[in-house]
Amino acid sequence: MEEFTSQILAILLISLRISPTFAFAPPFTLLRVPTTIRVLLGVSLATWLVLSKPEATYLRDINLYNLPMLALGEIIIGTTLMLSLQWVSAAILMIGRAVDVQTGFGLALLIDPTTRSQRPLIGTIFAYAAGAVFFSLDAPTDLLIIWAESIERLPLGAGFIEPNISVFLAFISTAFALATGLAGIIFLTLFLIDLTVAFLSRTLPQMNVLLIGFQVKTLAVLATLPIAIGYSIATYIRLVRLSIETIPMMAW
Repeated sequence: MEEFTSQILAILLISLRISPTFAFAPPFTLLRVPTTIRVLLGVSLATWLVLSKPEATYLRDINLYNLPMLALGEIIIGTTLMLSLQWVSAAILMIGRAVDVQTGFGLALLIDPTTRSQRPLIGTIFAYAAGAVFFSLDAPTDLLIIWAESIERLPLGAGFIEPNISVFLAFISTAFALATGLAGIIFLTLFLIDLTVAFLSRTLPQMNVLLIGFQVKTLAVLATLPIAIGYSIATYIRLVRLSIETIPMMAW
């Protein structure tokens, strides 16, 4: 009975290490999945980890009177493990927002029915494309491997961890640089259109070049967006692999 109680307690604590990824990290937040299903999935994976690694979980000598600190430590570990996925999504959405502002779509935001939040139009398209690439690769399997390795490197009750800030800062700069490449052809097209509109405003000042520019930009973005996504698959793959490879580098 005592061992069973220890197993249940360990499962609940380890689920706090897994749940932040399902709750806050894209691409899982892009899927319209009920909260109950997310919780059950986190508890199921925690059960698998606990039963497969008993020495690092429920067989450890844990101070039961220090449960709040144990739970807080697991939440911090789980948050650290999902930071790279979150920042990659932020970089993609920021680049999409920049395209929206340059095109004129920045006057309105898209209501995402999944997250019930306002998102940039082009950024949302880029985010769902990244999510499709994520699930088409072995990224979910790699996440399972990282969680299993985290149990060995950071067993239950190991205490708080200090994320590697230098690795995190280098990752952020690389992620934003790669995300810029997703819309490179769009930025180039918009720049050439702005240059043409600037010449027209000097030669034909009576024309409403601002209104014409927005219309031309909209058509240009709609025409170049499929090309940009099609030729950026390698960049999407690199972003996904970078986020997965950075997780263990930041945590241990």
